Amino acid sequence: MSKSAAGKSTGKAKNPIVTPDEVRPAPVLLVVGAEGVLADRAVANVLAAVRAADPETEVERMEAAGYLSGKLSVATSPSLFGGSKVVVLENVEQANEALVTDVTAYLKDPAQEACVVIRHSGALRARPLLEAARAINAPEVQCQPITRDDEKVEFAAEEFRRGGRKIAPAAIRALIDAVGNDLRELAAACSQLMSDDETARIDVDSVERYFGGRVEVTGFKVADAAVAGHAEEALVLLRHALATGADPVPLVAAVAMKVRGLAKVSAAGRGASASMAKSLGMAPWQIDKARRELNGWDEGGLAKAVMALAEADAAVKGGGRDPVYAVERLVLTVAQSRR
Repeated sequence: MSKSAAGKSTGKAKNPIVTPDEVRPAPVLLVVGAEGVLADRAVANVLAAVRAADPETEVERMEAAGYLSGKLSVATSPSLFGGSKVVVLENVEQANEALVTDVTAYLKDPAQEACVVIRHSGALRARPLLEAARAINAPEVQCQPITRDDEKVEFAAEEFRRGGRKIAPAAIRALIDAVGNDLRELAAACSQLMSDDETARIDVDSVERYFGGRVEVTGFKVADAAVAGHAEEALVLLRHALATGADPVPLVAAVAMKVRGLAKVSAAGRGASASMAKSLGMAPWQIDKARRELNGWDEGGLAKAVMALAEADAAVKGGGRDPVYAVERLVLTVAQSRR
């Protein structure tokens, strides 16, 4: 897992920032962020490392909201029989007063023979506990939500690197299109594909072989057809997606991602895609693809498509009477905006 996918430091913390794959047991560990799959992985890696050293390690999980005063002290006290101890404090953003009091006191003198994992979503509540742990240089895994498309691509690529497998960039894009936005589902899909496909390099055909039924009806297929100016094909794909339960909101979001990507690349002008990737928030191959798709588009057409997106977004989120009509109108407008 790369540092950018796992989350970046705010610059204020002086404590060590590590990725979910780099984390190792310590007297106090912070796992901060709302991306559950990353947080779960961090905790699992800590437990695996402790149990590798001591298979008899005691593990106790405590829910912050229902915490009872004194439990942390008892759980971290040395055992008569020796052995390691791990205490995982779950959902610390929901901490009651008893937990805040006990953790604050504990951080002043942590037990060196135990490992206390403080798992916090990053919400405002109970943040002083995070600052207190940072003040004693507790290692921290930042598990911020992965929302940008390039971050999802990076996450998926890292999953295959972790698994020792090679995959074509276009196959990663197809897999993300098929699975959707949920990172846990994406991680599971990567694992499943590595298990099912035994080829030296996974390609688009492999993705469509195992996930084809889902790939064909996603918003990204609709968006591709609309941007290419294929209005009839885009409407057929759209109605198929709606008929199989797709919601208008993510369909509009998929078209928006495609059109805004074209607008960003068009405005950026010429230059090496690799050097432009960071400033545009896109992968180099996405920039190259957008440049190919810009054939047939001019500034007027892009402006018209962007305005249609704003109207459709408002309509499908409660500002209109018929979300289905709104997304159909959007798809037609985008397709017709291409020269």
